[in-house]
Amino acid sequence: MLTTEFILVFGIVIGVLAVPSMFRAAIDGNPPRAAALAIVVAGGMIVYAVFTTPGGYSVNELPDIFARVVKSFL
Repeated sequence: MLTTEFILVFGIVIGVLAVPSMFRAAIDGNPPRAAALAIVVAGGMIVYAVFTTPGGYSVNELPDIFARVVKSFL
């Protein structure tokens, strides 16, 4: 089931993984198109998850949210 916690966690993971790609493209002198698109998608996922959850999320809740999402896969 696709929950807002799932969307939030995968948005954060996609955003974190896109940063090295963006730096690598900049170092090589190429435009970071794919990395920029990934960051936009990740940002959209994070914003969607935060605004559709009543009360939103706090930074203190993130470790618990990550643990619940990973636990749901195992």
